[in-house]
Amino acid sequence: MKKMLMATTAAALVATGAMADGHAKEVKLGVLFGFTGPIESLTGPMSAGAEMAMKEVTDSGMFMDGAKVTSVRADSGCIDNGMAVASAERLIADGISGLVGADCSGVTGAVLQNVAIPNGMVMISPSATSPGLTTMEDNGLFFRTSPSDAREGEVMAEILVERGVKSIALTYTNNDYGKGLADAIETSFKAVGGEVTIVAAHEDGKADYSAEVGALASAGGDLLVVAGYLDQGGAGIIKSALDAGAWEQFGLPGGMIGENLPKTIGPDLNGSYGQIAGSQGDGIDNLVKMVDGAFDATSPYTPEAYDAAALLLLAMQAAESTDPAAYKDEILNVANAPGEKIYPGDLGKALELIKAGTEIDYVGASAVELIGPGESAGTYRMIEVKDGKNETIGMK
Repeated sequence: MKKMLMATTAAALVATGAMADGHAKEVKLGVLFGFTGPIESLTGPMSAGAEMAMKEVTDSGMFMDGAKVTSVRADSGCIDNGMAVASAERLIADGISGLVGADCSGVTGAVLQNVAIPNGMVMISPSATSPGLTTMEDNGLFFRTSPSDAREGEVMAEILVERGVKSIALTYTNNDYGKGLADAIETSFKAVGGEVTIVAAHEDGKADYSAEVGALASAGGDLLVVAGYLDQGGAGIIKSALDAGAWEQFGLPGGMIGENLPKTIGPDLNGSYGQIAGSQGDGIDNLVKMVDGAFDATSPYTPEAYDAAALLLLAMQAAESTDPAAYKDEILNVANAPGEKIYPGDLGKALELIKAGTEIDYVGASAVELIGPGESAGTYRMIEVKDGKNETIGMK
């Protein structure tokens, strides 16, 4: 507790020292992603997306009377609660005014409970999808721009039925994210008449998954659904299943979607399919044009990261304050109708409208619509691996 109080005091002093004429001249946002760990291939584009929103706001000159927005990165490790909490504490001590992150669900919950709540810090995660976060007591400080896995379970069940799948074997990474997603998939698939032959956890970081695959194969099923991580155990399970000749196609939930998985597995992954939070239309099209090839704007959770940073900054403008206690109640207001629709590239315009007292409806890159306690309603891209690439074949 003493450490938390010291961190709060340090953050307050930094923020006060940066004030001039009532506004901060430099506003820091923390970016807490797993730059190491089982989704590290995704976090480069994610952080670049968040930082693009910060640069757009700074370059507009309209934010808090010309304040500069600075990104401060820290590593969550994705599945390392101790690392994530320590990193978040360092961000607080460094004087951040808002937190983009964390990324994976377990570390997000740990940071919320151990750092954000004690320090009154607002956090918006672009990728933490565990249903458990919906009911976690958050004092109005936690939001997310990707939908809950409760919805993903329903979407995956619909896709499986449409593909004619009658039975599945299901394996999940043994943490909050994996367990929550597996529960959602199992419940939803059974609700539409599907059979789940086995639900089994796997640990990340193992060199050999033959025992796990042996148990899964014994149970059988038309398809093996792997609710894991593309850079860790999930990829290992698929490799082992292919080596054993147990399955030729795999169901791929969000944590398995990314360009690195087809590269790792090779041509044998062709035909596998799944879904990930995503959108289509003007929002994502604008972001792709803005990025102009500097990074992959359509990489998983990258549009959501842009939107997370944008929402924090627009809420600050609406509250005329960088104090989380003041601006947290503005996030839902700027995110939802009524108001003028705002897309990537419009952040300067949005800041100007807010300053003039005009309502905005932030649509962003991922078709943002926040419901309930900071939850994203969300849409999903249906993905199939074709010729070694993840192709979007539809939306749900």
